Amino acid sequence: MTHSDSFEATGTCLCGGVTFTGRIPGDAVTACHCGQCRRWSGHVWASFHLEEPQVSGDSLRWYASSDQAERGFCATCGSSLFWRPKGRRTLSVSPGALDNPTQLRLRSHIFTADKGDYYALTDDLPSQEQ
Repeated sequence: MTHSDSFEATGTCLCGGVTFTGRIPGDAVTACHCGQCRRWSGHVWASFHLEEPQVSGDSLRWYASSDQAERGFCATCGSSLFWRPKGRRTLSVSPGALDNPTQLRLRSHIFTADKGDYYALTDDLPSQEQ
């Protein structure tokens, strides 16, 4: 797959109460190591961009994690699913919520200066401290 390729994807939370579809523009997954994402996910938040998202489910809730962004989760099973800047339609989505095959690859790390002290980054992927 080249970076310019796109494909349709579907996914769900753990209990199936929240489902989504959309178009993935490429294959890149980014791992965020900031403190908010680590607390949100329980370790490292990894995500990909989903365009033209169609999200459904009565258990979807949004949490304003800052003045600029909000996070979507399932209120029934607790799955951490989405991150988005306020007022934007494009979502960053957890790749673990996708139906297989995902066609995705971890491509970069961000906010590595804030990473937890209990793990090391041992790959050669591009990374940004902030």
